[in-house]
Amino acid sequence: MTKLIFRGTGDSMSVPRIYCECEVCEEARETQENRRYRSSLQMEDQEAGTVWIDCGSDFAKQLEMASLREIDTLLITHAHFDHIGGLVEWADACRWTKKRGQAYAPTEVIKEILDRFPWLNRQIEFHSFDTPIMLGKWRAYSWRVNHGKNGYAYAFRFEHSETNCKWVYCSDSIGLTDEQQQHLADLDLLVLGTSFYEEPFAYETRSVYDVVEAIELIQKWKPKQTFLTHMSHDIDLRRDYKLPVHLQFARTGMSISL
Repeated sequence: MTKLIFRGTGDSMSVPRIYCECEVCEEARETQENRRYRSSLQMEDQEAGTVWIDCGSDFAKQLEMASLREIDTLLITHAHFDHIGGLVEWADACRWTKKRGQAYAPTEVIKEILDRFPWLNRQIEFHSFDTPIMLGKWRAYSWRVNHGKNGYAYAFRFEHSETNCKWVYCSDSIGLTDEQQQHLADLDLLVLGTSFYEEPFAYETRSVYDVVEAIELIQKWKPKQTFLTHMSHDIDLRRDYKLPVHLQFARTGMSISL
């Protein structure tokens, strides 16, 4: 059995935002229902070990919450700080434990990371994720997706060689082309990033789908189950949004089995 655990479900600024006193941020400070760390996902698999997707600035806190001191494999979707900000801390941990970190990312993402932090490859070994890799019995591959005004990111698709289970992690995307959408067909599970319920800003200034758009797209893609992540302080988990069946918001620490 493979288990997925949502360690981070927030957008680039997380929830609560340090400057904000809105109802959602205040609740997140007090009762924690809406507390959201930068987006990341932990995959626990008997053969693949502990696989972690993205490593934002909350990485150390997320590991503590998971009662972990190390991970086996890190997958990186893109080089924005909310997805790589924890790499420096991870590299330092690898230095002290004398265990070389293993990270996979598309070649252009690795280049961006090492252009900014050229010393990271002393403690972390970066592998190209331009072609499919095997994580236990999971065949995983990446493909480039539009990230609106923020350029590009990558999404990951996982296919199990024995059970034929198929799932996708696509945390940062908007305006996907028909070609990019082809990889989202025939899924048992989709993890999709949506920042607002209905984002009020001009489309050309945006970088992630909103929930209203996601509902429309899911009707087209027809995954068996969808969890929404990468949420801003616009989303209030105490509210009933009347979401369609098999669509729900991910919550910090939520675990699902594949």
